Amino acid sequence: MARSFQKRLPEPVPGESPVNPVPAVILALFLAIAGIEAILSLGGMGLAGGPAAVGWRVGLLERFAFSPAVLEQVLQGHWGDMSLLLRFVSYAFLHGSVTHALFAGALLLALGKFVGEEMGQGATLAVFIAATIGGALAFGAFAVDTQPLFGSYPGIYGLIGAFTYLLWLRLGRTGENRLKAFRLIGGLLAVQLLFGALFGANPQWIADIGGFVAGLAAATVFAPGGWAALRQRLRAR
Repeated sequence: MARSFQKRLPEPVPGESPVNPVPAVILALFLAIAGIEAILSLGGMGLAGGPAAVGWRVGLLERFAFSPAVLEQVLQGHWGDMSLLLRFVSYAFLHGSVTHALFAGALLLALGKFVGEEMGQGATLAVFIAATIGGALAFGAFAVDTQPLFGSYPGIYGLIGAFTYLLWLRLGRTGENRLKAFRLIGGLLAVQLLFGALFGANPQWIADIGGFVAGLAAATVFAPGGWAALRQRLRAR
């Protein structure tokens, strides 16, 4: 029995890793998030940078986090102010705590690996950036709170949007109900509503939804086949 089972095992390919690697672009994003958080955490604990390091996190949030006031200033004509435009992306690399960053990093690696393998590294990075900007725009347009936006979750929700679109395509090819593709985002929104009811609402969810929509839209362009394939599938309906 053991011999027959062993015979069915595939022979290892010389030089091939037994574990599929994380796409380099996702690993680079993860390392950037983890590196910044490590420096800020060490500074906050007094283990690096001296006494002034305790205020590093607050200082960086003041300089690089996003808020509705940033969008307002841009709409008032400050298009050339790069310090304002940078905030539409830079907020994604700052987090409020180690736990905040760890959860973001874990989700980024998991979702980024799947999306990166299906769409390619350049397309995955484009989805993440588009979702990050889309999340900021949604937050700036609809959030009434003055609380700043920071953290990579809008970009991650954009990867969820891309994951949803790719699953939607796969379900269509197998003839299954395509609405199943939206189970993940539906479950996450239900959890957010539950936490909001228990602990109070956080306007972050506005950016998350904006990121999801932007990521879903970007995936229709950057997924294999792009707009041409999407138009063909819609006409077939």
